[in-house]
Amino acid sequence: MSIQSLIKTGTKVWLDSIDPADLVRYQPLGITGATSNPIIIADILKTGEFDSHIAELMSKDHDDAAIAWKLTDQLVRTAQAKFLPVWERTDGDDGYVSFELDPLLEDAEGAPVHAERVKRYVELGRQWSDKQRNRMIKVPATPAGLDALEELAAAGVTLNVTLIFSARQYEVARDNIWRGAQRRRDGLKDFKSVYSIFISRLDVYTQKQVPQLSAAAQGQVGIFNAKLLWRMNQQFFADKKLRLRQEMIFASTGTKNPSDPKDKYVAATAGSDIQTNPPATLQAVEEPGKTYSREVDRMPPDAVIKEIHKKVDMDQLEQTLMREGTAKFADPMKSLLKQIAKMR
Repeated sequence: MSIQSLIKTGTKVWLDSIDPADLVRYQPLGITGATSNPIIIADILKTGEFDSHIAELMSKDHDDAAIAWKLTDQLVRTAQAKFLPVWERTDGDDGYVSFELDPLLEDAEGAPVHAERVKRYVELGRQWSDKQRNRMIKVPATPAGLDALEELAAAGVTLNVTLIFSARQYEVARDNIWRGAQRRRDGLKDFKSVYSIFISRLDVYTQKQVPQLSAAAQGQVGIFNAKLLWRMNQQFFADKKLRLRQEMIFASTGTKNPSDPKDKYVAATAGSDIQTNPPATLQAVEEPGKTYSREVDRMPPDAVIKEIHKKVDMDQLEQTLMREGTAKFADPMKSLLKQIAKMR
């Protein structure tokens, strides 16, 4: 199995879905964790499999938002149960399922003020992580999300920081979490954090916004950025003497350019930490004859790196992709609520 070849390089493979059917298909192949978001939840509900359960919740006078979150909680719990043996076997280093906090906190049309958003992230993070052994709370690397990380880490919440596009975001997230971790009442024995660096969206951005990149550099920005942040993370935690690994998640691994191999980003980041791959990408990985080798610590040629530094404005890239990224999470949440309202 090609997924086993990928795992043998040192990569943990997580599924970018908590659809029960996907879990049944891919867990036996070696998948050891999963992630969720509003898009995934909405797609699951469109199957109609949960219609009777939704009707039952409606009969109990739950509003649309409460139904959406109860269903999300239920689906994540179901996935957690499947991966709990992995969590137990690795003593808390693997086997997690990510639960994303309310994306409407970042809605461009109706989000609360910054201080209120920070407060809500802390409250919701504590609420949805309570008594959940192998659940990660997914917080976006927005200004409010970043400002909530220290208090969440101090409260013992296991964190997955998502929508990371730049070294700046990663460093702020890591430093805030590390400060909070050192305030934990139970010490650092069970401290675990991950940082989801998005890859393919950077190459979509440069194709549109930086067309002057050479053929050698175009399509390599996401890979170089991901490897750079992976190296920074390795260096930062190298001397911390922690029991559990603080890892990078290589996310947004599905290719957007039709001319690229569908496993382009999988192959490029093989060898360490975690990949969270959507089902379509895993199908490409499972094509007969595919084998993988360690590539995560092999950087592009120096000339390509120099060109990227010269031509790509990472501040502008971060700002653009964050606007798009928060909308891509907030809009599906709105659609999910409309979907439930229509069913009502």
